[in-house]
Amino acid sequence: MRKSPSVLPAATRVSRRSVLAGGGATLSAVAVGLLAGAPGLLAARQARAADPSADARILNTALAAEHEAVAAYQVGAESGLLAQDALDLALQFQGHHKEHIALLARTVRALEGTAAEPRASYAFPVDQFQSQTDVLRFAAGLEKGAVSAYLGAVPLFGNRELAKAAASILGDEAMHWSVLRYVLGENPVPVAFVS
Repeated sequence: MRKSPSVLPAATRVSRRSVLAGGGATLSAVAVGLLAGAPGLLAARQARAADPSADARILNTALAAEHEAVAAYQVGAESGLLAQDALDLALQFQGHHKEHIALLARTVRALEGTAAEPRASYAFPVDQFQSQTDVLRFAAGLEKGAVSAYLGAVPLFGNRELAKAAASILGDEAMHWSVLRYVLGENPVPVAFVS
């Protein structure tokens, strides 16, 4: 394993353990049905396209996960375990999640929904954080979970513009995961496909 760089190049500076709204099982059934031309599933997809409240629910699930990410990066930043370059990176990624929150919350409100608020507290495994590596590995795990969650959510949107926006966020989450893996001395792109 190659040694982790102490500082990222300036050009690269820069829960989510839950999966969005039933993404995996629903995606499989819808994708298979649409590919097979199942009229019942196609009708269900068209009905969902006409229901902005369904899109608002998906967005709110993403919004809750983004709030968790901001809180997680705050815990990492306040841990005292991060060197300055890693701290700068964590704060930059936290800033990205804050931007995601602003966009998602505005969109939920535009769909006449109530935007999810952050929880009062999160159960992060802070007692297991003994080093910078522990904190960064935890953040990488959250980012990988975010990639999977957005991947499951993108095809569920009735509004294709919302699907494109979610795919853009998915790309950002994938970059976070890749950069964190690189900083940890791991292969930044270990597979050709993400799931």
